[in-house]
Amino acid sequence: MADRFSFTLNGTDGAARTGVISTPRGDIRTPAFMPVGTAATVKAMLPESVAATGADILLGNTYHLMLRPTAERIAALGGLHKFMNWERPILTDSGGFQVMSLAGLRKLTEEGVKFSSHIDGSKHMLSPERSMEIQKLLGSDIVMCFDECPALPADDAIVAKSMELSMRWAQRSKDAFGDRPGHALFGIQQGGVTEHLRGESAEALRAIGFDGYAVGGLAVGEGQEAMFGVLDYAPGMLPVDKPRYLMGVGKPDDIVGAVKRGIDMMDCVLPSRSGRTGQVFTRRGVLNIKNARHADDPRPLDETCTCPACSSYSRAYLHHVFRANEMISGMLLTWHNLHYYQELMAGMRDAIGTGNFAAWEAAFHAARVDGDIEVI
Repeated sequence: MADRFSFTLNGTDGAARTGVISTPRGDIRTPAFMPVGTAATVKAMLPESVAATGADILLGNTYHLMLRPTAERIAALGGLHKFMNWERPILTDSGGFQVMSLAGLRKLTEEGVKFSSHIDGSKHMLSPERSMEIQKLLGSDIVMCFDECPALPADDAIVAKSMELSMRWAQRSKDAFGDRPGHALFGIQQGGVTEHLRGESAEALRAIGFDGYAVGGLAVGEGQEAMFGVLDYAPGMLPVDKPRYLMGVGKPDDIVGAVKRGIDMMDCVLPSRSGRTGQVFTRRGVLNIKNARHADDPRPLDETCTCPACSSYSRAYLHHVFRANEMISGMLLTWHNLHYYQELMAGMRDAIGTGNFAAWEAAFHAARVDGDIEVI
């Protein structure tokens, strides 16, 4: 294991990249998908089960953990890794997105955001300095700057004002983060879907200097076409020798399109949330286990998949336990979805490394038209 945080770019194929992020807690193979453990758990999964899917890193959430059980309590109990029994790397987001989503429960100022807890109505203040303090208490390996993320679509004037505030907060985050060998701080590019604002944000972040850079402010209502339009230029505005993280994305075709455009890291609640609601991701599309046609089907979800749900259980059984509201349904379907996402990332890493990404991408899209699977 590395003593410090570093990124090695091992290969490219067009804009697509593959490499390794090295940390004291282990390596992260890129492109990487990070399962989301918002409240110190990936819902319906044991930590060792998440590791078995091939995940190198998890995401935790500053906002939720600061409210319950509190960052101070987690620190007193040995830090987030020990608390949730996950010894591999953890990235924590800053809490900015969740706070901005509180609408009438928050007040934004230059200092930060005052808000009322969605749990009990208690009053809190989250600023760049407090966000850095919380993430340090948690022991995060990768810390995210505190930023504001406006919903899209929005007028350029609103997006510009928000981006400029986020850049001031980025400098304050860097100052508060300090010198922490083995831990990394990522800056977050903002600017909506406007290229010159994205360029101004990237220039400001590069001037401050970060260990990695995120493309923020996407997957917030703009649609895939607009998101890909931004990704056609935004990653190229960021340093080549640092990891690039697209926040909150997404569906399998979103992920493939993002990697194609130069993204190294992604996260999303979709595979775990979908598993709990009966939506199953497969190489041929999305299968809805709720559908009655699965009630007598002895086949696995995907005959090529080696996850426990596919190797040991039939569609008929999975349909039954979902309809019966049995906990094993969410466990097995989530395991399958996370396994699928990690297999997707492994396939892209291999294809980029061998210079075959275009052929791999074409095969990925061609496979997702089989009439046996309900694509939604």
